[in-house]
Amino acid sequence: MTGPSGEQGAAFSFESREGVAAYRRGEAIRAQALAAATELMLELAGIRAGHRVLDVAAGTGEQTLLIAARVGAGGHVVAVDVSAPMLEVAAEAARQAGLAGVVETRVADAQALDLPPDSFDAAVSRMGLMLVPDPAAALRGIRRALRPGGRLAAVVFSTPERNPLLAVPLRIAGRRTGRGGGPAARPGLFALGAPGDLERLYRDAGLREVSVQPVPAPRRFSSTAEAMRSLREGVPLLQAAMAQLAAAEREAAWTEIEGELRRFERPDGFDAPGEVLVGAGTK
Repeated sequence: MTGPSGEQGAAFSFESREGVAAYRRGEAIRAQALAAATELMLELAGIRAGHRVLDVAAGTGEQTLLIAARVGAGGHVVAVDVSAPMLEVAAEAARQAGLAGVVETRVADAQALDLPPDSFDAAVSRMGLMLVPDPAAALRGIRRALRPGGRLAAVVFSTPERNPLLAVPLRIAGRRTGRGGGPAARPGLFALGAPGDLERLYRDAGLREVSVQPVPAPRRFSSTAEAMRSLREGVPLLQAAMAQLAAAEREAAWTEIEGELRRFERPDGFDAPGEVLVGAGTK
């Protein structure tokens, strides 16, 4: 997972071991919410046995392992990320899964990929492009690395309105800290969610056969308390923002967040809507 290099708190959250630990605490709910979008991403990228695949902003490698299983022993996955601690987790997960010979990790800035041209059959980026300060540069680099006919598929959040579980806390934290431009700030979680933005970036990068599809990504918990625990412990960007507040102000912010999110309580638990976009294109 890449981080906005111009925002110290965000970069710290993904490049520190504390941030990695927080990110890993959110793995289960993230995997559940993104299961359908991840499967569509892999299909649209056209990943097959024996393929050489580039995984940009790979983070801790949840999707990297799925790719490695698809390409098999005859394939190769290069997972790149700006965060060395994130990639250490990905490499260890690959080793434990018996996929160390398939997965290679490289610390690299998505905006300045130094990869041989025409060297990958497919590329993916799951929940990373919106956090890159210059996503256009990242897309140009990915396209250059793809062979002719190679496919890129990426997943990003859509709009804040369609992702209230994360947008509401970020809005409240941003207002109380007096920093940032709100949930849709660039770079940020929802920076590429506006209609037409992702498609335009793809086309400007020279990709063809471009498609962008919305995919539901609801966030479900056993209770509001469980949802709040997940927000407090498993969302590094939010934790970085909250760390800027004094203790009393921070607790007041959490109380306000919980009050707004209680509208998603259901008799059988907590169910907040969510939506991501899956964009695909061909070199």
